[in-house]
Amino acid sequence: MAYETHLTREAALALLEKHNRDAFHIRHALIVEGVMRHFARALGYADEEEFWGLVGLLHDIDFEEYPERHCLEAPALLRAGGAEEELIHAVVSHGWAITVDVAPEHEMEKVLYATDELTGLIGAVAIMRPSRSVQDLEYPSVRKKYKDRKFAAGCSRDVIERGAELLGWDLETLVTRTIEAMREVEPTLD
Repeated sequence: MAYETHLTREAALALLEKHNRDAFHIRHALIVEGVMRHFARALGYADEEEFWGLVGLLHDIDFEEYPERHCLEAPALLRAGGAEEELIHAVVSHGWAITVDVAPEHEMEKVLYATDELTGLIGAVAIMRPSRSVQDLEYPSVRKKYKDRKFAAGCSRDVIERGAELLGWDLETLVTRTIEAMREVEPTLD
């Protein structure tokens, strides 16, 4: 199944910014968008890169306004913005076993599920480094902080591990590939 969308990136960004004003949330959405675009190309879905990116950009559309109902309010917000049902399903599926029972099915949904929390954890590790960057970050540094459950405690290790399992990857593969994706995205953010 090839995913396509008529929603433009400009319209998606405007929709995101309509429901999210916090710079942290916007930055997170941009990071996840870039990571999703990277994985679309890396996993052989280059023709779906735009769709993958929009899913990443819009994945937390309802988080700022409805933190206790995250992924439950997203469908209405996305439909109002003209999003297709496939995009809505993909966005909602990243809340699987957290707030919704919509399981990630397509590889794209599994990547979103696996990398959403992980990008936050990797970002937290990066800002602790002298470079404050992912450019020189390697897996052992992330692994060390990953084991400390008090570090970036809001980033669920259970979700990250379930995501790796969904993809059939070990944790090192998931972390390493996500760092690579974030290296590509980082220069576009500032």
